[in-house]
Amino acid sequence: MTDVVNRRTYRSQVRKEQAERTRAAILHAARELLTTEGYGVPVSQIARRAGVAVDTVYASVGRKPELVLAVIDTVLGTSEQPIPAEQRDYVIALRAAATAREKIRIYAQALGRLLPVVAPLQEALREAGRTDKACAEVWSRLDERRAGNMLLFAADLRATGELRADLDDQAVADLVWSTNSAEHYAVLMRRGWTAGQFAAHLQDVWIRALVVPEAWGDAS
Repeated sequence: MTDVVNRRTYRSQVRKEQAERTRAAILHAARELLTTEGYGVPVSQIARRAGVAVDTVYASVGRKPELVLAVIDTVLGTSEQPIPAEQRDYVIALRAAATAREKIRIYAQALGRLLPVVAPLQEALREAGRTDKACAEVWSRLDERRAGNMLLFAADLRATGELRADLDDQAVADLVWSTNSAEHYAVLMRRGWTAGQFAAHLQDVWIRALVVPEAWGDAS
């Protein structure tokens, strides 16, 4: 009986590892194609790049909206698999920082690196959501998740004792949420801004709007 159980456990573990490898291959292919060719790339092309059938893509990750969300999360996590926000490198770094200015600097610079990749995908998902219910649902989930993460960021800033007392955490979170959005980024890119300029803009605005003046230092 023990041998039967062991064989079943072994087969189960093998299947799990195979499924994980398949999912990793799909996400790798999706990241390469979606970030270089945009939202319009067919799922069939992603499947071919990953060496699997289209149905396997759907079963392993999901339809295109879920694929896009998974790719966004791999980019944000600088990993081959989506990881929770609190495990991302820049989140760990900003939480370890002692001052509000330093936390803001770390986050703004991270967005300067990440938004050039994820903002076009977010905007494509939002536009597709005008006519596709599944896209609208995934985009709304992403947007609300981002808003929740900004509340955590506001609380982290509050813990430094350097935020303006007249702003509650919701006001802080809403200002950060609105200014680091893909929409705001896209508007300024249309005006010829660079990602570096956008990051510096966020850092300057957040410090001056949220932090008590005596803790500004050199806001640039």
